[in-house]
Amino acid sequence: MTLSASHLVLRAKQLELDAVRHLAERVELAGVVGQLIDALQRERGATSIYLASAGQRFQSERQAALAAVRPVEASLLTLFHEQGLLTQGATARALSLMAWVLLDLQALAALRQQIDQRIPTAHEAVAAYSRVIAGLVELVYQLADAAPHPGISRQLVALVHLIQGKEAAGQERAVGAALFASGACSEAQQLRVVKLIDAQEHSLKVFEEFAQPALQALWQQHQLTPNVAMLERLRRTLCTARHGTVLDARLSDSWFEAASVRIAALWQCEVELVEGLRQACAAQLDATQQDLRDSEGLLRQLRDNPPPHTHAVSRFFNTAEQPDAVPVLGSHPDSAGEPTASAGPDAAQVSSLEELLQAQTARLASMESELETARRALHERKLIERAKGALMARMGLTEDAAFRALQKTSMDHNRKLVDVAEAALALPDLVFGPRPDTHQN
Repeated sequence: MTLSASHLVLRAKQLELDAVRHLAERVELAGVVGQLIDALQRERGATSIYLASAGQRFQSERQAALAAVRPVEASLLTLFHEQGLLTQGATARALSLMAWVLLDLQALAALRQQIDQRIPTAHEAVAAYSRVIAGLVELVYQLADAAPHPGISRQLVALVHLIQGKEAAGQERAVGAALFASGACSEAQQLRVVKLIDAQEHSLKVFEEFAQPALQALWQQHQLTPNVAMLERLRRTLCTARHGTVLDARLSDSWFEAASVRIAALWQCEVELVEGLRQACAAQLDATQQDLRDSEGLLRQLRDNPPPHTHAVSRFFNTAEQPDAVPVLGSHPDSAGEPTASAGPDAAQVSSLEELLQAQTARLASMESELETARRALHERKLIERAKGALMARMGLTEDAAFRALQKTSMDHNRKLVDVAEAALALPDLVFGPRPDTHQN
């Protein structure tokens, strides 16, 4: 088949259509992953109180949460099977993360049996659930990475950070509930609550920056509810208590309720955001299909009705014509020899293909600018995560301590957190000093 401009234009449209379809599939997968994260967060929260109270409380709540998790797990496994076979729609990294998530979900059965026997502590159970959820959050991030449409990409960035903020809120609920339920104050767990509050503020700030105005208004409206004031009072009670102070175990119910209302509000935002993404994908799919139909129709019309100057050129070089019979471009002689309007396309039709290509080029340029903003947000998150991992490996820090070290350096030097993370990866000794085991000669 001879390559032509028509073929290239149509192929470009078809590839764009395929990309939107794959994006819609990723959005559906991200939506179900978000549902599973929410269900596991509920199970984790109920489990923390169950174990901290030595099995005296939240037994029925834990069983109800477990029953809610199982159908969502089944839905996710179905999507994994369907999308795992779509080699064009799933990246190698996404498939690898799916494999890790499957292994984590399989390991949950053994963990739940141990919890039934109250073998792990509340802290150990919360950590185990958090590791499973972390893999799911990372999968959502991977699904959101490199989305081909700017409006959809911005909403995916908002979704990633909303889910991250919601997970920090879920961990805060579980840790605080276990502290209140146990009746004993722990300085290490208090510090963890403070860090989780900071993590929520950071993630939700990015979420608000990239979310649609209606969603921003929904979240800001929640911030003004009495429940937020209640949660802040309980946070102060928990975080300002001295080490060894006996906590009122009855407050665990109030804490769990206040934290759950906050998480429910975040979940409402997530549901709205995922639905908005579905609608955006559907609209983009319709628009791209219409563009493809329009392009096919336009190119068919141009092929059937060549531009008038091609007729003129053919006649000019036709030796059967009289040498002095030079036709006028855009017209041809009728049977009487008088020029008439061409039966082919007019000037607007002649330039249609050029306008189509120019419009597509302009749209791609605009999309690239918007995509760059979204890519930057995801890239910054990736740099910070890598810098945390490097500090953990190099200096023997915990994940929380590594993040706090990055934050402190950022504030001390009045630099952006992402700049500090980049410097930590490039020049760790200059930023944070040599390894603890390095000795001077």
